[in-house]
Amino acid sequence: VKPVIDPKGQFPFSKALEAFAYLETSRATGKVTVVGYDVAGVVVKVGSQVKKFNVGDEVYGDINEAALEKPKNHGTLAEYTAAEERLLALKPKNLSFAEAASLPLAIETAYEGLERAEFLAGKSVLVLGGAGGVGTQVIQLAKHVFGASKVGATASTGKLDLLRSLGADLAIDYTKENFEDLPEKFDVVYDTV
Repeated sequence: VKPVIDPKGQFPFSKALEAFAYLETSRATGKVTVVGYDVAGVVVKVGSQVKKFNVGDEVYGDINEAALEKPKNHGTLAEYTAAEERLLALKPKNLSFAEAASLPLAIETAYEGLERAEFLAGKSVLVLGGAGGVGTQVIQLAKHVFGASKVGATASTGKLDLLRSLGADLAIDYTKENFEDLPEKFDVVYDTV
């Protein structure tokens, strides 16, 4: 299948990998749509107005801007897909295609949740499900971007070191402790489960 490009500000790319978000399961039961939000791949052609990317560049991103606010008319679950350049970024060299494809929607979800909670520097947060895709991003964003005073997170026994490595000050083993019984109090509880 040869990619066809028409819009001047878009470019097709050959996908190396796409991530399948849980959100897609609800979309799949509705109107016909091409599923897929997150993607990582290699640029195969560029439109005449594309300035950021060249053929051969490795890119990643979420190609569905405002996906929950308007109908979705394209997705990433195809051999090729096209996107506006503002929705993609160069894939960091230290990330595999699988790692890069798994990040965009998880980061967006984590960030939006912190914004909706009006999370600010100096506040504390408890992340339920801290070892999952969104949870790992919440820990890092809260600690290293928003400036949290304290980050607590729950996970199973084998994932507590991961929580600490991401910036959690308090790693709680939910198989042994009930977070509701902790003496520590938090300004925000972010439930990713």
